[in-house]
Amino acid sequence: MGRLVHFEIHVDDMERAKKFYGEVFSWRFEDWSEYAGMPYFGAVTGEDHELGINGALMKRQSPPPEANQPLNGFACTMGVEDYDATEAKILSNGGKIAMPKYALPGMAWQGYYIDTEGNIFGIHQPDENAK
Repeated sequence: MGRLVHFEIHVDDMERAKKFYGEVFSWRFEDWSEYAGMPYFGAVTGEDHELGINGALMKRQSPPPEANQPLNGFACTMGVEDYDATEAKILSNGGKIAMPKYALPGMAWQGYYIDTEGNIFGIHQPDENAK
């Protein structure tokens, strides 16, 4: 039993982070702050019948990651249908490119971004013709 069942994204500005993930990935949020004892919003990332997991945005409890430091935690990667359209949404909503789009030959397009809170995440578009 080591299956991933929940994720948490640490944020400085809850409303800004909710707007970013809501606009880019169409996530919905539920206020679970009363249960957590701090600002904590459940992230509904898709429909129950779809493959994937839900998670949460939580108030950051320590300094944010430093610019240009190597990743020292988990990076969540979201599956997308249209890589280029998703990248445009990321950039227009305040995100930045951390590692540009590259091919996983014969499998997919992959890349990494920095959200409005300084966290790194990936996007992945399956494509057998990627090269």
